[in-house]
Amino acid sequence: MSEVTPRIAEVQLLIAGEWQDGVERSDVLDKFLLVPCAHLHIPSREQVSRAVAAAHAAYVESSLTAYDRGAILDRAAAIIERLGERFVEVIRAEAGFTLSDAQGELRRCIQTFRISADEARRLTGEMIPLEGAPQQAGRLGFTIPVPLGVVCAITPFNAPVNTVAHKVAPAIAAGNAVIVKPSSSTPQAANLIAEALLEAGLPRGLVSVLHGGAKVAQWLIEEPAIRFFAFTGSTEVGRDIQQRAGLRRTQMELGSIAFTLVCADANLDAALPKIVGAAYRKAGQVCTSIQVLLVERSRMKEVESRLTPLVAELVHGNPHDPKTQVGPVINVAAATRIERWVEQAIARGARRLVGGPRSGAVIPPTLLADIDDASDVSCKEVFGPVMSIVPFDTLEGAIDRVNSTPYGLATGVFTNRIDVALKAVRKLHVGGVHINETSSSRVDLMPYGGSKDSGFGREGPRYAIHEMSELRTVTLTG
Repeated sequence: MSEVTPRIAEVQLLIAGEWQDGVERSDVLDKFLLVPCAHLHIPSREQVSRAVAAAHAAYVESSLTAYDRGAILDRAAAIIERLGERFVEVIRAEAGFTLSDAQGELRRCIQTFRISADEARRLTGEMIPLEGAPQQAGRLGFTIPVPLGVVCAITPFNAPVNTVAHKVAPAIAAGNAVIVKPSSSTPQAANLIAEALLEAGLPRGLVSVLHGGAKVAQWLIEEPAIRFFAFTGSTEVGRDIQQRAGLRRTQMELGSIAFTLVCADANLDAALPKIVGAAYRKAGQVCTSIQVLLVERSRMKEVESRLTPLVAELVHGNPHDPKTQVGPVINVAAATRIERWVEQAIARGARRLVGGPRSGAVIPPTLLADIDDASDVSCKEVFGPVMSIVPFDTLEGAIDRVNSTPYGLATGVFTNRIDVALKAVRKLHVGGVHINETSSSRVDLMPYGGSKDSGFGREGPRYAIHEMSELRTVTLTG
């Protein structure tokens, strides 16, 4: 049988409802095979301005009701579900996700669209008790949420479907137009989502897709018609966007060093499988992936002895093999950095309980113990399949360790003591505290976001819709 040349997709731009070529092209690589799987079209400055102008015009002209928007999002969810195999194929190639991770990403995207559809239909303001103020008898007051206009969604490679959904679907549910700039490493899923929305009946111009890197993002920031920026990515880039956005509103989901605590009374039978999943799914490339597992000292030996074989059993390598559980990281440069950080930790006295040499962009699932606090794997975001076990002696000490970082996204705590749980909830300086779950526990309908250098604002359809709206106060005097 002759060898079949893989199909290389053309990833175009969506401007004013039309798919268009860009002025430049770049290759998108299969993250395991390290060969091109798509050609990415990059816009000119004029194309960016045209897309923003078309989005603003579509927003102004839109007559969609809340019911209409909900119906469109519901239909889009069904179309995405119908195109599921295509989504999974794209995610496995572009992101290097395993079959399980790709299918999970798709399921959550569909759920996010359906939740957003429900929230679109019940979006409302509240009554203002004006008669509770002096000399306001007979006066009524209420608020209505109104859309902001044009929303710009800048999305990362590590959730190329569901993070796009968490920005696009709430923006549309709120009545906005939305322009998506996905990661150049994983662009095709955003195009597929836009295709689903167009097929579902979304008017031309209310969704646009622009590809490219920092230059395109900068051009978007320079467009005054964009009223809101929703960004997920590094703290450094988020800080720059925030500064350039000026008085315009933003939502930032940024970096993290995620911790999970295992207290002395924890049920390890329940905790350890969750911990392994949270540390190594998506090759550890999740902002809430467990980077440091804090274990009460009396359980350290048991946790180490039981966790080591669980990590060692993880099948890693080719994400196109359905047996693989941990695929490659996003590129060879990231893998090389992660490998260097692990070697630095070992040179400073860390023990590698599980792991091995890098192969291309694949880092074997790695478990470390006895790490130096000054090692990069301890004090910087690894964003790879590396977890370190660190003992703690007191709950106060563990909480201080979590709070000592500049980040504050989420923390998991395994305990059966209500006093311990409540103290952790009150004292941890993070956006989410999950009792008897890991730092990476997330349900798509809940508010999700961080504090400190992990950003501000909240995802989750109901919460994001309110972020992307503004309240208008209405009063009536009889």
